[in-house]
Amino acid sequence: MAGLEGIEQPRGHSRAAAARWSPAVEDDTAAKALELFGNPTEAEVPLPSRPESAATARRLTQTVVLRQWALSPRMAEDAVLLVSELVGNAVRHTGARVFGLRMRRRRGWIRIEVRDPSRGLPCLMPVQEMDVSGRGLFLVDKLADRWGVDLLPRGKTTWFEMRVTER
Repeated sequence: MAGLEGIEQPRGHSRAAAARWSPAVEDDTAAKALELFGNPTEAEVPLPSRPESAATARRLTQTVVLRQWALSPRMAEDAVLLVSELVGNAVRHTGARVFGLRMRRRRGWIRIEVRDPSRGLPCLMPVQEMDVSGRGLFLVDKLADRWGVDLLPRGKTTWFEMRVTER
């Protein structure tokens, strides 16, 4: 994005949150999450706008990327981190009761969307090395191949896309 060229995020530190959701460890609750909440590849999954919903969104993302789409653990790790950032923004900044999670795949790409009823646009801020918050969209901007916001008549969808190397 404009104005952030040359600003580098320390890679090791930025992945700390994703390490807890390492796709190398099978998580039985991930498969159960699909049963309980629905499959975000088939229809938008509504989740309550509470901090604990970030864990559900991470589990759903991990399950879809690894098991359903059979993509790499690295792809799953990045997708889990980025969905966590978008969900965190939806929970913290929109005042919504519910947000929606949707995942799509087309040849060469995956797309993950978080829809909420607020029309307030997220803001990509410059990040300093010692900042302890405000890094969410910075991470999305660095790790996703594309990202954006689609305004809707009632709310918005914030999304990111990542390239997939077909096997």
